Amino acid sequence: MIPLSLAEIAQAVGGRLHNTDGSPVVTGSVEFDSRQLGDGGLFVALPGEKVDGHDFVAKAVASGAAGVLAAREVDAPSVIVPPVSEAHHGSVALTGDSDGSGAAVLAALAALARHVVDRLENLTVVGITGSSGKTSTKDLIAQVLSPMGPTVAPPGSFNNELGHPWTALRSDARTRFLVLELSARGVGHIAQLCEVAPPRIGVVLNVGSAHLGEFGTREDIARTKGELVESLPSDGVAVLNADDPLVAAMAERTKAKVVLVGQSPKADVRAEDVELDEQARARFLLVAPQGSARVELGLHGEHHVGNALSAAAVALELGAGVEEVAQRLSGAQRVSQRRMEVTTRADGVTVVNDSYNANPESVRAALKTLAAMTHGEQPRRGWAVLGVMGELGDDHIAAHDGIGRYAVRLDVSRLVVVGEQAAPMHQGAYLEGSWGEESVLVPDVDAAIALLRDQVREGDVVLVKASKVAGLWRVADALLEGAGQ
Repeated sequence: MIPLSLAEIAQAVGGRLHNTDGSPVVTGSVEFDSRQLGDGGLFVALPGEKVDGHDFVAKAVASGAAGVLAAREVDAPSVIVPPVSEAHHGSVALTGDSDGSGAAVLAALAALARHVVDRLENLTVVGITGSSGKTSTKDLIAQVLSPMGPTVAPPGSFNNELGHPWTALRSDARTRFLVLELSARGVGHIAQLCEVAPPRIGVVLNVGSAHLGEFGTREDIARTKGELVESLPSDGVAVLNADDPLVAAMAERTKAKVVLVGQSPKADVRAEDVELDEQARARFLLVAPQGSARVELGLHGEHHVGNALSAAAVALELGAGVEEVAQRLSGAQRVSQRRMEVTTRADGVTVVNDSYNANPESVRAALKTLAAMTHGEQPRRGWAVLGVMGELGDDHIAAHDGIGRYAVRLDVSRLVVVGEQAAPMHQGAYLEGSWGEESVLVPDVDAAIALLRDQVREGDVVLVKASKVAGLWRVADALLEGAGQ
């Protein structure tokens, strides 16, 4: 963050000073975890479901914090934030925030982030949203832009009311590019995040079924995702997926320049001659108005082609050349954990850990990747270990049934469905023609681990995917534990 005195911070967030005359200057990072603080940092005392940040103020000061952002008076130099309205309180998802103090701290954090971003005249903010692929695309964009100047991006999927301003506050006077994910659980959420760090470039990847239970319909999801392009200035750029009709239609909702990406002939930045190698890594010709160049991705899965095209469009709009963009994409690596994380054991068993989260679109993409890795010139046995997909509302049963049927159509060798909530996957596979032990339903993660340890053989490929609540990352960890790699 740029250096700011506590007095300046109080003015920016509309707070009041306590135990200080406001002269101490924050020169370090802004942290809500006291263990991450260093000299000159600002500690954000955030109330939570299990712990209250106010209880860690003394530890934060001992670690070198210059001050504290707090909802109530504490024994430290601090800025006490004002309460928020009931409407604002209700829009912030903080479990256990019964008195609104958590919402107040988050609102102050957002205001501070906006203050800092507004001060950084040479900063370009890039926002990314979509039902799936946000984190992988964010990682690609950050890697493509980094050679062009200092770039800040969140770790993993830090994309909500807390992670968004926290990431923005990593920016300082040297930062050229701030790359942010924007997630939503309801109408207006993305618009709120755009107020924290107004983007000049907005990327919309897709409109799928993630959070369908909260939104109701895909059209409602599209309306919310489109809040990103509506926020763009007239000199901004909207990068839209030409292959998704609901996304392409967002071109009518923005005053910014529109750049279409995809494999469609109408895409401005497109992929031609897409091929996959035996590890499901894509090769294609990147075609843009500026020229064309070959790209060989090191990431696994054809779905990364669209992510790469979005990254290419952003970099090209910011002045990069086609050849250098292609080289950077070809050298890009997986950054965030448990997202198509491919590891091969010494005995030749390959584990594809995609267990961070799941929705119908991302599961289908993962299953296509598994099929590509196992149906090549040297066929291998493929295992799909799948668990529940959350937040699907009334479509829960049909969506899981459809995934089971899809696995059969792709000729996945073995389907292991974990947990009763995901049972319709097993039923769908059975009704689609699965027989014998091609599909099995196991009660929990431990049962899945026991089955795989007993039956996985040399050369098999095991895909592990489910929503975070299922805890299927434990399956991947168990398969790799103690194994030479």
